[in-house]
Amino acid sequence: MKQIKSHIKTVFILCSLFLSLFVNAQQLETLINEAVANNPEIQKFELQYKRASEKVNEVNTIPNTEFGVGYFVSEPETRTGAQRFKVSAKQMLPWFGTITSRENYVSSLADAKYEDIVIAKRKLMASVSQSYYNLYANKAKQEVLTENIKLLETYETLALTSVEVGKASAVDVLRLQMRQNEMQQLKDVLSQQFLAEQTNFNNLLNRENDVEVNVVDSLMIPSEDFEITTENLALHPELLKYDKLYQSIEQSELLNQKESSPMIGFGLDYINVAERPNMDFSDNGKDIVMPMVSVSIPIFNKKYKSQTKQNDLQQQEITVQKQERLNALETLLDKANNERISARISYATQTKNLQQAKDAEDILIKSYETGTIDFNDVLDIQELQLKFQMNQIESIRTYYVQSTIINYLTQQ
Repeated sequence: MKQIKSHIKTVFILCSLFLSLFVNAQQLETLINEAVANNPEIQKFELQYKRASEKVNEVNTIPNTEFGVGYFVSEPETRTGAQRFKVSAKQMLPWFGTITSRENYVSSLADAKYEDIVIAKRKLMASVSQSYYNLYANKAKQEVLTENIKLLETYETLALTSVEVGKASAVDVLRLQMRQNEMQQLKDVLSQQFLAEQTNFNNLLNRENDVEVNVVDSLMIPSEDFEITTENLALHPELLKYDKLYQSIEQSELLNQKESSPMIGFGLDYINVAERPNMDFSDNGKDIVMPMVSVSIPIFNKKYKSQTKQNDLQQQEITVQKQERLNALETLLDKANNERISARISYATQTKNLQQAKDAEDILIKSYETGTIDFNDVLDIQELQLKFQMNQIESIRTYYVQSTIINYLTQQ
């Protein structure tokens, strides 16, 4: 019962986490599906997998059949007549189970290649999501700057009124205008950065660079984080690929043992014999038919012994590589989790600071009503307010980007 409640709780948190995305016209899930369907890198890996799978048909063969024709320039005489020409055919057959071992080895290589497709899809989903959140953060920052520019315009109007009544100087007005110019510059820079990120996003979806990307209007950090299932990390395709490679080496060794076995050959020689003239006996001119059996034995088999040693060393190498990658993934998961927690802490702090900045702004407005407003304080509070808003947006972006990394590492 507890497990069911925990599962329902996890589903609820996940739903609340991504609900704001699904109400948008261009859902992130839809964009990801489009990217998976059109991305050329994934298509490349799919073609490589198909090519590797097709190799099964390539190895499901036996050595070429040998045919030979010979003509006796000097016809040797035998008791039954002169030999005129010779036709032969020979077929070598690998040891029992060799062809099956080849098929199993090639299939194991194809299985390992398939994991490249799974890895590429996961990485693409993470890249699309991260780019999407970057676009959201950029757009949100531009909106914040627009609001602050309008706020400064309001303060500029107040300053002009104060100048007229001698309660402020023209310098205050100029400082407010210069601050507006700085914000407009920052907004213009963000606009250019948005276009660059939009190009990156469209390239991930393999579509025209100038296609407009509509992002969600607002994102909030959920009240609770979705549960991280670290056990799923052991089933990550980057690690499963090493398991598949290890199995392919096992199949390679089985094939090596089969190929070190003898090969059996079957053949048939036919020799045409001419009749001896002026002679009458039962076998006169009788052709010769000679079935043959041959065996190819690898007496000098250092090649196969060396291959066995190489396979053993390669398996050890794969084991070490898997452990190295597991350590790296564990570090990445722990880092993403800690940064996500830090983003939540930062978001809470910026929210508190922003509220206090707004309270200070209200106090300044009330001071204006009594005729004691200080526009230096106005600029200081406005600058702090902008800083807190930007940091708040960056905390949201970081939270979702790190959640994307966690999802990449732990999703089933």
